[in-house]
Parts: sequence; structure tokens; C-alpha cells
Amino acid sequence: MHAILLVIHILLVCAMVGLIMLQHGKGADAGAAFGAGASGTVFGARGSSSFLSRTTAILATLFFITSLALAYLSGQQIAPKSVAEQNLPAPVLPQPEKPAGAQSSGGAPSDLPSAPASTVPAQGSGKPGDLPAVPKTPQ
Repeated sequence: MHAILLVIHILLVCAMVGLIMLQHGKGADAGAAFGAGASGTVFGARGSSSFLSRTTAILATLFFITSLALAYLSGQQIAPKSVAEQNLPAPVLPQPEKPAGAQSSGGAPSDLPSAPASTVPAQGSGKPGDLPAVPKTPQ
């Protein structure tokens, strides 16, 4: 719809420029008084001013209507979504290569090494939110 209206708008502009260039100014009427009469013109004895003026006024009205319609349509366009809101496929990340001598155990493979047993803190009372128990040292 926007493209069609834009093409009509450009055609109206070209037609208006052509019609305005065809019209003569107020100073051109002086030639008719000295024998360059309008009796042999296509538009009649009154000349072409009324026909060209009316056509230009109609084209100008259509030009303003298409201008307002284009302004309305351009204000109604939906803004592009942010990257976070778009449904993009998840990127494929390259998997790190395992050393040649490493073999996986029968369980689920894990890329993270497990912590040694000596660094695992002792468990608290088991209630949610409790901090792990810290062994007391004698002073």
C-alpha cells in the first residue's frame, strides 16, 4: 500500500510541475491586447487559464491528500523488535576437543572437572537457607 501511494504521489508531482510550467503569468496577457488573440486556441476564446488552473488545483488537492496518507502510513509502521525479543535460532557453539587419552566413564559426559573431596564443605542441618557448618578450631 505504501509503495503504490508513493508511486501515485510522484506521478502527481510530475503532472503538477508540467501543468505549472505550461501556464502563463499575468504579464503574458499584454500580448493578447496587441493582436495575439486567443481565437484560434484549443481551449476557446477565454484562453487556457481556467482549464489549467482547475486541473492544477485538483492535482494540488490530490497531492496534499497523498502527502497526508503517506505521513499517516509511515507513522503506523511497527518498530523492529529488539534482539532480545526476536525469536532467533540459538547459535551453534563449537565443542571443545577432548584430549586423545581421555575416556568417558559410563555415566553422562561432563565437561567440568569434579572438585576434590577435601574442598567440599560440610553440610549444615539440612534446612533450606542454612549456611554450611564450619568446623570449630580450638583456640
